[in-house]
Amino acid sequence: MPAIFNAQARPQRTWAVAVALLLVYVVWGTTYFAIGIALQTMPPLFMSAIRFLCAGGVMLLVALWQGHALPTAAQWRNSAIVGALMVFLAMNLVGFAQKLGIGSGLMATVVTTMPMWLALWTHWGGERVPATSWIGLVLGVVGALLLAMEGDFSATWLGAVLAFGAPLCWSVGSYASRKLSLPAPAMAAAAQWLVGGAMGLVAALCFEPVSALGQVSARSWAAWVYLLVFGTLVALNAYLWLLQNTSAALAGSYSFVNPAVALLVGVALGGELLTGWVFAALPLIGAALVLILYGKALQGWWVARRASWGGYRAG
Repeated sequence: MPAIFNAQARPQRTWAVAVALLLVYVVWGTTYFAIGIALQTMPPLFMSAIRFLCAGGVMLLVALWQGHALPTAAQWRNSAIVGALMVFLAMNLVGFAQKLGIGSGLMATVVTTMPMWLALWTHWGGERVPATSWIGLVLGVVGALLLAMEGDFSATWLGAVLAFGAPLCWSVGSYASRKLSLPAPAMAAAAQWLVGGAMGLVAALCFEPVSALGQVSARSWAAWVYLLVFGTLVALNAYLWLLQNTSAALAGSYSFVNPAVALLVGVALGGELLTGWVFAALPLIGAALVLILYGKALQGWWVARRASWGGYRAG
């Protein structure tokens, strides 16, 4: 959307917010299914590496066009740390987990545990974490344990370990990005994607045959293009725009919607089968996210409501 190429935040418009939310909800909810299609004939490391190298190159041009300076040496180092955690480790763990048989809908559900880990790192970093977030963290852990009993996880424990490792790495990278000195958002994204993609390319050249790229099907390439254009350049920039123009809670509401979209797409188009455990885990994970993202607001509403009840009785 045009607003992402403007360094100054434009006045908030209802339609723009709605379009950005729709992009993040739908596109990010379908990316896990697209990853599964791409992995049918594409090597996992090469798939992720060339995706983020291309996306990083585009974002670098955008950042330079916006007038941003290139990162300093310290900013490149910090971007490398974030890029290693979020792009190289987290995204490749998602790819390998799905390669080992974790369904796209289930993978999207596991990724929703990321805010729970982030709340924990925030506490350990010295920031105050509300009591509601701790309750959410407990509910999320219970939900994750129930999710681990789902069919795909019990069939491939290595895939389960990789699946849960992805949001863990993403949360550490997210926390690091809040603490480290980074360039402007567009330039920071470019640096992180380029460095993370470069790490992935080195690993791919070491462990995957380059000749395998010549055997990738047209269907897998189409899925890869979708991941590059919509999953990375469009949806991620829409999310960054939401962070600048709406509340963090509204921007983070994709966490509630993406698993439902991914599960529906996986079952409808991918023929994925789900047992009862995922339906027991989803409400717990959803409640955990509500408490972590909206806990303060809910607590304030409850205090105000009790005060109004007390005034009413006194009257």
